[in-house]
Amino acid sequence: MTSTNATTTSKSVVQDILLLEPFYCGSHKQLIDGLMKDMAIAPRAHLVTMSGKKWHWRARVSALHLSTAIPVNHNFRVLFSSSVLNLVELVALRPDLASLHKVLYFHENQLQYPVRKQKDRDFQYGYNLILSCLVADCVLFNSSFNMESFLTSITSFLKLMPDYRPKGLADVIRPKCSVLYFPMLYQNIDLCLLGEEDGCTPKKAKQLGQLAEPSHRQSVQDNHVSQELEFQHCRQTDTCDSTQVQDRVSDGSHSLDFQTGSGHYPKLQADQVDPDAFDESAMEVLQTHSSDDSKQQAGHGDSSDSVRHGPFVAPSAKLQSNSIHIVWPHRWEHDKDPETFFQALFRLHEEGLSFVVSVLGETFTEVPDIFAEAQDKLRTHIFAWGYQAKKSDYYKVLKAADVVVSTSKHEFFGVAMLEAVYLDCYPLCPKTLVYPEIYPDECLYSTSAKLYKRLRDFCRHPHLARASSLKGKILQFSWENLREEYFSKLQMH
Repeated sequence: MTSTNATTTSKSVVQDILLLEPFYCGSHKQLIDGLMKDMAIAPRAHLVTMSGKKWHWRARVSALHLSTAIPVNHNFRVLFSSSVLNLVELVALRPDLASLHKVLYFHENQLQYPVRKQKDRDFQYGYNLILSCLVADCVLFNSSFNMESFLTSITSFLKLMPDYRPKGLADVIRPKCSVLYFPMLYQNIDLCLLGEEDGCTPKKAKQLGQLAEPSHRQSVQDNHVSQELEFQHCRQTDTCDSTQVQDRVSDGSHSLDFQTGSGHYPKLQADQVDPDAFDESAMEVLQTHSSDDSKQQAGHGDSSDSVRHGPFVAPSAKLQSNSIHIVWPHRWEHDKDPETFFQALFRLHEEGLSFVVSVLGETFTEVPDIFAEAQDKLRTHIFAWGYQAKKSDYYKVLKAADVVVSTSKHEFFGVAMLEAVYLDCYPLCPKTLVYPEIYPDECLYSTSAKLYKRLRDFCRHPHLARASSLKGKILQFSWENLREEYFSKLQMH
């Protein structure tokens, strides 16, 4: 499947940037969409994408399709593509593209992808990356960890060849390399929480009646700020009583329909609800927003079971009013190491500690068995389970949570973690991979035992997580902060 964007807003604007994405989904899609939403880039860019399916086939053969989808008559000066594309093959098939300034962006690298046995590693993927770097003029990585792990692995990787092993390729490639962090579109999160899905704009949101006029937002802020400060204080000190929580739900604040002038949202409080403390009408308000369509998504299980798959608390859950809410928002695959996460939660459950858990993320053909086991063992703790079909529901769950956990064995940046931190979750991450580059030491753990201990402490003292915010420290990854660097790499000036 191919989609193109060849529209210009003015005949005087020349499309001189060729944007290619052979695997248009996830963070790959987010980056391309972010570039195309910029009013300075979009008129000058011609976009060609392929659907984000069958990654292995995209890495092997996408160059052939793209060579036919790219216009023959063009004025391109710059080519920008993710490293999924075999750039060598594309340039061989389309010699007219060889003179372009070719920029290759690494979201990940296959030299570092974890495999259970070395013989399971497909040599061709890593080999293609090395060849593409040799052809590219500029090679960008989304983190220093990504760049260094790639460059320092080239020599050992090439030793898999039986003979005629090239030497010194890392030294040839390194001068082309630099780090350009993935640009986080935090504003999109704010817009989604106002009721718009991905790609929404203030103009569109206003047309749909979801974005209040600035004067109204200020009025809302004036009306709610004192209550918000009072509520956050009791929340952080574990002194909220059921009446305060019920008032919070009854006044509609749980729905995140209002925004303060500073762009901060009230913390969703469904994670503090004891169903036995509410009348039926109050619980109905909490359950209203569980979308029927999300129940049918992969990984959700039978929609008739007792666990709610929407963004709000399960009616069957018996939760204390100050339960810590833990979220795990990752792909349901072995390289994200769900076993370590769930084993920690099993221990918390066995010790009778109070907590709520949300397990989000996409599922694919093979789902690790641990998920079914966890859904059964932790059923009384579950707040949300499985893929959230609506992005706004996904962000509401993150906003409801207190702690976001990564147990990944394979991470070069971590968009989901940063989104959660932007929504005021406290991050717990392995003390390896990219995480020490992004998060302070107090957010890192070195063993599974230490992860368990941190979670146990948060269960006993929820205010320790709720009183901390790293939101200000992650703004360096925003599009607004990185925009000029992207302009420079795309030779916009």
